[in-house]
Amino acid sequence: MFKILTLNQISIKGLERLPRNQYEIASEFTAPDAILLRSHKLAPADIAPSVKAIARAGAGTNNVPVADCTARGIPVFNSPGANANAVKELVISGLTLGSRGILQGIAYVNTLGDMKDGAELAKLLEKEKKRFKGNELAGRTLGIVGLGAIGSLIAHAALDLGMNVVGYDPALSVDAAWRLPSAVKRMENLGSLFSRADYITLHLPVLDATRGLVNAELLSNCKPGCCLLNFAREEIVNVDSVIEALEAGKLRQFITDFPTPELIGRDDVILMPHIGASTDEAEDNCAIMAANQLDDFLCNGNITNSVNFPSLQLERSGKARLAVVNRNVPKILGSILSILADADINIVDMLNKSRDEIAYNLIDVGSEVSDALLADIEALDGVIKVRHI
Repeated sequence: MFKILTLNQISIKGLERLPRNQYEIASEFTAPDAILLRSHKLAPADIAPSVKAIARAGAGTNNVPVADCTARGIPVFNSPGANANAVKELVISGLTLGSRGILQGIAYVNTLGDMKDGAELAKLLEKEKKRFKGNELAGRTLGIVGLGAIGSLIAHAALDLGMNVVGYDPALSVDAAWRLPSAVKRMENLGSLFSRADYITLHLPVLDATRGLVNAELLSNCKPGCCLLNFAREEIVNVDSVIEALEAGKLRQFITDFPTPELIGRDDVILMPHIGASTDEAEDNCAIMAANQLDDFLCNGNITNSVNFPSLQLERSGKARLAVVNRNVPKILGSILSILADADINIVDMLNKSRDEIAYNLIDVGSEVSDALLADIEALDGVIKVRHI
């Protein structure tokens, strides 16, 4: 029976993927096998020695101490793409709010509560509506920075709206490239994208390379009157630089899901309360994906969508399976196989993959493995964690 510690309210549709005859789920455990969370800020001290895996029902993992988990041999899973449609729809809303005087018009109408004559109200609105005139999106150019699951959906939607779409993603995967509409023009660098786009939307993870990416130098490339949207991560944008660009006229408007004190109250900024993935469907999808990944890892050792371990799936064969995490250095796998050979244990199938400083091995064997043999493997220099599945 595996114990799953939940540190946020997790969609019941996700929890239902963890059968009750195999899993015990609670918000308090002293020795959980895994942690399932959403936005809870997890510190290294919060992770018990018993934890074998951590799954986040969402895309970002900046609330999880990933480096510490890697050093301890703990894979961290996320749910990429599960909330993509929710974010896409909010970005499209942001584009329309940024092109028309919708919010300003609503606010104006709500000041007219004292008017009781309907004909007089209609006459006033007809006179004043020119104050809220905007522009259509059709024919405008949208620049998408980051062409993954969310970026590709937005590209499709923008093209359907009649927009021209340019994109930039230096790490575009083969799968992402297949999802991308052929009408999207790929830009060679960010400066070129910023100089061509009327609207720019960001869809990048927070990495050392992306932190503060949108700065004064990059914003200096903007077309006058450009509108910038950030529904990715707060840390990607330097807020002071955005304010300078707004005041200099390089940016017409900034629309973001990450309010900061400096931005509140500005007429040229639209702020949303971090609601990009706040739909019932997105929460269900993220929880289902996270739970499925935890289940496959705990029961089979397979890894899908880990942010710190290699992806690895191996069909079960043999009588027992070993999952071994080790530092990615030479000769360790050979030493593990030597221990198995010395114990006359036949290897039925195996798979070994590495990612950065971590190597991960699934080894199916033809007989049961003793605790003493497991201890011998774990004692090898460079081996971090061993599981008998």
